[in-house]
Amino acid sequence: MRRILVWFRSDLRIHDHEALATAVRKADEVIPCYCFDPRQFARTGYGFPKTGAFRTQFLVESVENLAAQIRRRGGKLLIAVGHPEEVIPRLAAEHRAEAVYAHKEATDEEVRVEDALEKQLWRQRIPIDYFWGHTLYHADDLPFPLKNLPEIFTDFRKQTERYVQVRAEFPAPEKIRVPALLPDTPVPSVNDFGLPRPVPDERAVLTFVGGETEGLERLKYYLWETDLLRHYKETRNGLLGGDFSSKLAPWLATGCVSPRRIYQEVKRYERERVKNDSTYWLVFELLWRDYFRFVARKHGNALFKAGGIRNAAVQESQLFGSETFERWRNGQTGVPFVDANMVELRQTGFMSNRGRQNVASFLVKDLKADWRAGAAWFESQLLDYDPCSNYGNWNYVAGVGNDPREDRYFNVVKQAHQYDPAGEYVKHWLPALSRIPAPHVHTPYLLPPDELAGYGVRLGEDYSRPLVRLEPRKNEQMSK
Repeated sequence: MRRILVWFRSDLRIHDHEALATAVRKADEVIPCYCFDPRQFARTGYGFPKTGAFRTQFLVESVENLAAQIRRRGGKLLIAVGHPEEVIPRLAAEHRAEAVYAHKEATDEEVRVEDALEKQLWRQRIPIDYFWGHTLYHADDLPFPLKNLPEIFTDFRKQTERYVQVRAEFPAPEKIRVPALLPDTPVPSVNDFGLPRPVPDERAVLTFVGGETEGLERLKYYLWETDLLRHYKETRNGLLGGDFSSKLAPWLATGCVSPRRIYQEVKRYERERVKNDSTYWLVFELLWRDYFRFVARKHGNALFKAGGIRNAAVQESQLFGSETFERWRNGQTGVPFVDANMVELRQTGFMSNRGRQNVASFLVKDLKADWRAGAAWFESQLLDYDPCSNYGNWNYVAGVGNDPREDRYFNVVKQAHQYDPAGEYVKHWLPALSRIPAPHVHTPYLLPPDELAGYGVRLGEDYSRPLVRLEPRKNEQMSK
């Protein structure tokens, strides 16, 4: 009787899962397994958890839903806590697995775990087979060797769109046969990792619940139930409410929804409803996600170094751990558009794409901080954290990544007036500023103290004094 252990990682779904589908087809019995790695919940060198409470909660919910999906198909999900390179070989031997299947990752920490696991399994004469399952385009189908991956996204996009076809999905297995004596194992709680259970904030754009079921429901809602995809390109830079963008990123990051499933649904939407710039733009964003993963594969650990993938000469900053960095991450910079976004992130685990680009630019270009500290904070807080996209985007903003314009700069005040002209977003997250008229709410520090006091605000008491005094400038360069 052949048994294969399927190691789930950031692929917490049943649909379009090549490792699982292949194991079910080839083996008499499958051992589905998820391992919580305690290193992912330790404190960083910056003093905060590597994985914060909101992201941990979303992960726990996603694993719970995966277990339920497997249970509905007659199986069980084996849950473990420990270093995967130690736990997986032990479980494989204990349950007499003849092979281990898993999806391959792209970045340094995950690859080092893979290497250590492979060495241990080799000693036990258990082979491990890796599959590529995180991108829209398969790595083997690219029209160039990975070492020749274009350094400019547009070049990558044009070549892949012209020459590469998106592969078909793998169907979800109807039945998952597991060993009869596979034990019942509970999913840990957020508290088990030394974190408080996050408290929902009623101001959040959406109540994000982890798991394949919720992810597919969100996809159905955004495309078919509300027809919101029809106007995605026009609304995607919104700041308030749940419907200005797809909000699929958290489920993509945990692998609860496959990018190929999204692509196929968009193509069906184009056939049955409408094909326009908005439908293309959602696929375009999936291409950016692909690109950052392939960049990580090509450049390896350079993605996490100060000089980025360009190996740029940069001056080391000492701001992380300082009062300045603490004020940035806690939303106390005195620049309302930055602070509103940072408060939203801390309170909900979410921030819009427009907000991310602005707060990142502000940290790097205005506060002259080390971009890696900001990337680490995003890693801790963002529900949709993915190492390739997160660090790729921070490389991009810091001018050490895939960007032909080295002097990219976001003037936060100009951006605030453009994307939050009435100040609704700022006032939503910073109620202390709620009485300040829209023309002044993004720069309260420019008002005379007596006028500001008339609106119930005293800098340094009701709202922070500004770390820098920004004003709109006409020469801002915009992002993608």
